[in-house]
This record gives sequence, C-alpha cells and structure tokens, in this order.
Amino acid sequence: MNEQRALDESYMREALRLAEFARGRTSPNPLVGALIVRDGVVVANGWHRAAGEPHAEIHALRMAGDLARGAALYVTLEPCAHHGRTGPCAEAVIAAGVARVVVALCDPNPLVAGRGIAMLEAAGIEVVTGVLEDEARRQNETFLKWITTKRPFVTLKTAMTLDGKIASRTGTSAWITGESARMRVHEYRDAYDAILIGIGTLLVDDPSLTARLPDRPGHHPLRIVLDSEARTPISAKLVTDGAAPTVIAVSERADPKRMNLLRACGAEVVTLGAERVDIGCLLDWLGERECTSLFVEGGAEANWSFLAGGHADKVHAFIAPMLMGGAAAPTPVGGAGFDDPQTALRLGDVTVEQIGMDLLVTGYPIIPSE
Repeated sequence: MNEQRALDESYMREALRLAEFARGRTSPNPLVGALIVRDGVVVANGWHRAAGEPHAEIHALRMAGDLARGAALYVTLEPCAHHGRTGPCAEAVIAAGVARVVVALCDPNPLVAGRGIAMLEAAGIEVVTGVLEDEARRQNETFLKWITTKRPFVTLKTAMTLDGKIASRTGTSAWITGESARMRVHEYRDAYDAILIGIGTLLVDDPSLTARLPDRPGHHPLRIVLDSEARTPISAKLVTDGAAPTVIAVSERADPKRMNLLRACGAEVVTLGAERVDIGCLLDWLGERECTSLFVEGGAEANWSFLAGGHADKVHAFIAPMLMGGAAAPTPVGGAGFDDPQTALRLGDVTVEQIGMDLLVTGYPIIPSE
C-alpha cells in the first residue's frame, strides 16, 4: 500500500466514524460523514444529521470556508447531483474550489448513480473512489437495501439459552440474557425505523418495544404486530401507552369489529393477506412509507415466516450460558422447518462477540446460487 492510499484510508476511517453519530436519525437518507483536509491538516468535518437537513459535505464546507479551496474532501458516499430536500452537493463542492474528492462508496440511488462523480470530474476535480468501500457498504446496509429494492432491510433478533430455548416450558422468558445484552437490544431498537413482533409474543409478554437508553433519549421505532385475526387486546401497551405509533397487520379473516375497535384506540390497522399476513406485502407496504429498516423480535412462528420466505437480511442471536431443558420449551424458530441440514439456512460473514456473560452471534443468510 502506497503512502497516499494509507493516508486516504486513515481520513476515510474518520469520516465513517463521524457518520455514525447520526445512526437511527437520517432515514430514509443514508449515513454520511465528510472531512476536509488541507496540507495534511483536517480543517473541517461534518455529518448528515437528519433527512431535510444539510448533507455532510455542506456542513464541512461551511466550517472550512475559504480553507476548502485547493483542499481534499473525504466523503463516505458519492456527493448528490440532484435537487431533493436539499440542493446538489456536487455543485457546492465545485463552487468551493475543492481540488480532490475521495469517495468511499458510489451512491446506487438512481437520482445519483455516478452523476455526482461525473459532475466533479467534468469540473476538473480529481476523484478517487472505493476507499474503504466495504466498510461504507456495511455502514449503510439498510439504506442500500431500501434504495435498490424499495423494501426495508430486515434484521431478525433472537435470545436463547445454550440449549436453544427462548422460554421455559411454562412460557417464562424473563430474563434469559443479562443486562448488558438487553441494553444492546435497546441500542438496536434506537437505530431501526420499525420493530415487529407476532401476536403470540404480544399476548405472553405485553411489551412496549421502545428504546430505553440511560444516557440519551431513545428513538422509538414504529411498532408492528403480526396479528392475522386482530386478537390484539385494546389494553396492550402498544395500543395504550402512546409512546410510538403502532400498526396491527391483519389478514382478510380479521373481525371488522375488532379492527375498528383497535383503530378507535389509536392503532393503525392494515390488511395484508388473505388467510395470513403476507410478509412480502408487508415489506412492500413499509418500503412505500420510506421505512428503510425493520427489527424483528418475534417468536418462533414470526421468525419462521421471515426465514422461510427469504426475507431476513441479517441475524442477531444472543446466547446465554444457561441450560433450560424441556421438550415442550419453545425454540427461536418454529414452523415446518427445513428437511435436513443440507437445505437449512446458513449464515455467512459471522462474528461472535461476548456481551457481559452472553454471546452475540451475528451473521447474514447465505442465498443459495441457482
């Protein structure tokens, strides 16, 4: 690796770090960080705070002022070249007199898709792309899924004992994992647009599904219940607490009186499927609402619905050093199951992290080649 490439990666790593400050706050926009370097000195930085607010490049250019002329701009995503909620960043970069632009990831948004880079190069600016591209792609995995498919990125989270139980044979599940693991789950909730459970989980646990963080106010995601027959009690926390909007997804079998009662209590009720809620239709519906990410905390049946349909993009599996036992104790994934280990869904790019006394296994479902 030559010296310039090493410097580019060092500065880009800092830009990626800056982008993280706004995680969970920019949807449906991506996370973006920017850095302006002049004569080997960082003179300005910025990150995108929220949709509708100035982009990362604009924050950095405003901070740099005249120091941006002849400097290098490091940005984690290709500068936009279109008028949206804000003006084109590429035009602002050109007007500021920046001499060199280093980009981690080209923007797959059809409104951008190389146009920003082309505009910069046409203005005589040196452009370097692909610096820490893999890291930038992973950072914006939710945005990239949504902008290319118009469906949210789906993460499935489970918490189980070492022998694969999510509750005892009596249905008791509090608490399998420790406090540190549970706090990590609240951090995940804070970062996602929506969170989903099945009706079984709601009836047993009556959760609030909010993000409760000790050091800052949490961003409460949209709460969704898979409830084909509209069995959600009007006394459920998700209906009564007013902490965040709640959607009850039902099928055509649902009782219209129950649906109207839930609506009268403030829940949004949407029919998506004939006999059961159609997960694909639900994801399309969420995507149309600019929901870019969905965190699934369902029980065994809800988890199977997502896995069997190929709808899960990522899996977080918390494993507690505990043996529950019990042939009737529930496991993380129900349904019909796969026929044998050769056809089972496998995870790739797996990482293992210790959180308190628990383990967190994270992986991405491997899509079989045709």
